[in-house]
Amino acid sequence: MKTTKKAVAGAVLAGPLMFAAGAAPANAQVVQDGLVNVNVGDVTILQDVRIAVAANVVAQICGLNVGPVILLAQEVDATGTQDTVCKVDNHVPIIIRQNEE
Repeated sequence: MKTTKKAVAGAVLAGPLMFAAGAAPANAQVVQDGLVNVNVGDVTILQDVRIAVAANVVAQICGLNVGPVILLAQEVDATGTQDTVCKVDNHVPIIIRQNEE
């Protein structure tokens, strides 16, 4: 009976530890470094460039003011995500992505 209780307790305690260990590498990959990538559809046109450079290029392509694009690029860099800024010819997305470390 005691062995069964120990096995169940071990499984209950080990579960959260395994989950936490598995989650750590994903969090470690988000590094706010001031660099992003810019994609036109599936093609990366700028890789590991400063936010200001990426924002200027994207603003020109999309016909937008650069200020809001800089804010969006900063958010992408901080959160490790991506965001579509506009679509060229109504179907090709212009995407700012977190650069991969």
